[in-house]
Amino acid sequence: MHNRGPGFTLAEEKIDDDSKGQKDMRHIMVLNAKGGCGKSTLATNLAVYFAREGRRTCIADYDPQRSSLDWLAVRPADLPAIDGVPGFDEGIRNVPRNTEVLVIDAPARVRGTELNELVRRAETILVPVLPSSIDIKACGHFMSELLEIGKVSRKQARLAVVANRVRENTLIYEELEGYLKDLKVPYIGSLREAQNYVRAYARGLGVLELPEYLAWPDWKQWKPIHEWLGSKRSQP
Repeated sequence: MHNRGPGFTLAEEKIDDDSKGQKDMRHIMVLNAKGGCGKSTLATNLAVYFAREGRRTCIADYDPQRSSLDWLAVRPADLPAIDGVPGFDEGIRNVPRNTEVLVIDAPARVRGTELNELVRRAETILVPVLPSSIDIKACGHFMSELLEIGKVSRKQARLAVVANRVRENTLIYEELEGYLKDLKVPYIGSLREAQNYVRAYARGLGVLELPEYLAWPDWKQWKPIHEWLGSKRSQP
């Protein structure tokens, strides 16, 4: 049932009751109305980080394209386990109750009431932004809408932005950095454009699970993101 837009069904009205029984579960959402900004890359690598930390982790994939679920389907069985649910079909009603961290991979092109309903499901929201003039302008419009949502304006959800697929020492990256630093939300890190993310996705891995000699520059870029997520600043 997709009659209410991507990722929503009338049955999801039960979600609030379910969430009351999952008070210890942390909900982290990767969100941006602009498509193609790397939400699934961010979501899968976040899930890997928490799973490697020994936390029972699950991904709720709200995007009908199933990028996170397809990644999970090829994940090797000998690596830290990550559960997955099709949020676009089931919401988060079927998330295992012993889940400690739920990473929500939100759909693109979500606005208005649908955006408000999504935001209600998270305490921490990460917004990836690409280094392009189109993405910077789209981010401006989206952040204005996001900051006006009740849960965000009441500081019941914490926001942060991440520059994604960047090429350092380029004019557009400098423009993006300047823009993100001027936002009223934390700018917590930048991730380079690298084939490591393609390699890792194709094998059901995160960049943290690639060999150090290959991925150490990416490990270094993820460190401030992990530190922010581990701080009180990232939770209401």
